[in-house]
Amino acid sequence: MSLLRPDPGYAAVAFAVIFAALMPLSKAAADPSKYPEFAQQKVPDDVPIDFINIEELVTELKAGVKPLIIDVRSDEEYREVHILGAASAPLGEFKDYLKSIPRDRPVVLY
Repeated sequence: MSLLRPDPGYAAVAFAVIFAALMPLSKAAADPSKYPEFAQQKVPDDVPIDFINIEELVTELKAGVKPLIIDVRSDEEYREVHILGAASAPLGEFKDYLKSIPRDRPVVLY
C-alpha cells in the first residue's frame, strides 16, 4: 500500500489518515470526546482514502516520498506533542485550510 497519489480527474483533495499508531498513548494522545461533531461525518465518494499505519508511512518516507503531514488535533494537543514537520490544521477549522492543501503531492492527516 502506498500513500495517496492525487488523480488529476478528482476535484477533491485525497487524504491518507493515520490514527493513534503515530502517537504514543499519553496525555497528549488525541481525545475523541473532543471531536463529537466529526464522529458521524462521511467522506464524499469522490475523495479516495487510503488508511496506512505508521510502519507504512515510515517505509514511504524512507523511499523518498515527501507527503504533507497535517495534525488535525486541537492546537493544545499539537503544542503538547506532534510529528516533526507536521502542520497544524485543527478539525474545527479544517475547511479554512482546504484551499491551501497542495493537490500534487500525498497528504497525510492524523
